[in-house]
Amino acid sequence: MPRIDKNNVLEILGEKVGPGNGATINFNMAKLYTGTSVEVPVIIERSKKPGPVVLLTAGIHGDEINGVEIVRQIISKGINKPRIGSVICIPIVNIFGFLNMAREFPDGRDLNRVFPGTKHGSLASRFAFQFVKKILPIADFCLDFHTGGAARFNAPQIRVKKGDEQSLKYARIFNAPFTMHSKTITKSYRETCAKLGIPVLLFEGGKSLDSNKDVAKHGVDGAMRILSHLEMLNPKFEYPDVQKETVVVESSSWLRAKYSGLLHVKIPCGQHVEKGEYIATITDPYGKFRHKIKSTNEGYVINVNESPIVYQGDAIFHISMQPKIGEE
Repeated sequence: MPRIDKNNVLEILGEKVGPGNGATINFNMAKLYTGTSVEVPVIIERSKKPGPVVLLTAGIHGDEINGVEIVRQIISKGINKPRIGSVICIPIVNIFGFLNMAREFPDGRDLNRVFPGTKHGSLASRFAFQFVKKILPIADFCLDFHTGGAARFNAPQIRVKKGDEQSLKYARIFNAPFTMHSKTITKSYRETCAKLGIPVLLFEGGKSLDSNKDVAKHGVDGAMRILSHLEMLNPKFEYPDVQKETVVVESSSWLRAKYSGLLHVKIPCGQHVEKGEYIATITDPYGKFRHKIKSTNEGYVINVNESPIVYQGDAIFHISMQPKIGEE
C-alpha cells in the first residue's frame, strides 16, 4: 500500500520520494510475447510543503489520445509541480492498448469495465487489481481524462452522478463547457474511486484516435482550476477567467439515422439548436437520394458522429433537452 510517512516521505511502488523531489517510477505488470517488459511511467512531483495528493490519469482506453495530450501538456509546462502536496501523473494507463492504437487490453477486455480487478484474473483484471492496490489509495483527488468512442466526438464535458453534490461542486470549479449527469458504470475506475471515498472527476472530450487542441485546452485549464482550488497551483500559472459557467445537462436524447448512407453534418459540436432545425444530411453514393435530418428537440449538441458513413439506427447526434442558457 502506498503511503506518506511522518517525515512526509512518499512510499509508492517500492520506492521513496522525499518532499520537494520528483521521480518517474515504472509500473511493471506484464511482458509482450517477445519477453519485452511493458512499463507504465508514473510521474511524481512533490512540494516541500505537505498537502493533498492529486492523481491525473489518461489512456485507460489506449486509443483515446486527447486525454494523453492533456496530461502531457500538464507535465511539459510544469503545472504538475505543486505549491503544496503532491501531483502524480500517469499519461498512459493502458500502454498495451496505446501500442496497438486500440481501446482494449490485448486480452480483448475493456480496462474500464474490470475495476477493482482480481489478483489471478485476466491480464486487464490483474492490472486493475495492482493499480488499485499499489497506486490509487495514496490519492486524495483524481482527474481521469477520456474521449468519445470511435468517430463520436464529445463536446468537452465532466461526467457526474446525479445527486452527487460534492462532484457537482468540483465540476463547477473545473468548468468544462458541459457537465453531464451520468450514471456510474459498474466495475469502472470512477465507481472504484467512489467506493474508496476518493473524489473523482471524469472528463470527456473529442474522439478516439484524434488530437484536438481546443479539447486539450479545456482539459488543461480545468485541471489548473482544480489545483488552484486545492491551493496547489504554482502562482506563476494563469488560466483564463470563467466567461461562461458550465452548462449542467440533466437529461438528453440520441438522434439516430433513419437511413444508411453518407453523413454530412451541418453544425459544430457544442452548438445550441432549435427543434426542427436542419442539422445534417444523409445521401446515397450515387446521387439519387438525399434526406435532411432535423433536430427532434431544442438543446445543446453534446456529441456528433463524425463518421462519413452511417447505417440505419446509428446514433448520430446526442442533444440535451433544455433551452439555451446565457449568451453564446
